[in-house]
Amino acid sequence: MMVVNNGRVAGPDKQLHVEESLRSVRDALMSLRYGTISLTIHEDRVVQIDVTEKKRLRPA
Repeated sequence: MMVVNNGRVAGPDKQLHVEESLRSVRDALMSLRYGTISLTIHEDRVVQIDVTEKKRLRPA
């Protein structure tokens, strides 16, 4: 078991979910140059990752 920052103990299932979520966020960061990454958390779990990419256009 792992102790998280707020003092609660996280079981192996939660630890696996956190690692998978971090892997998904890392992948999004590696493919993004400008933009935002937003996480939606529901009942202690990441349920959605939104990636919004900004495209910089050069003036004509």
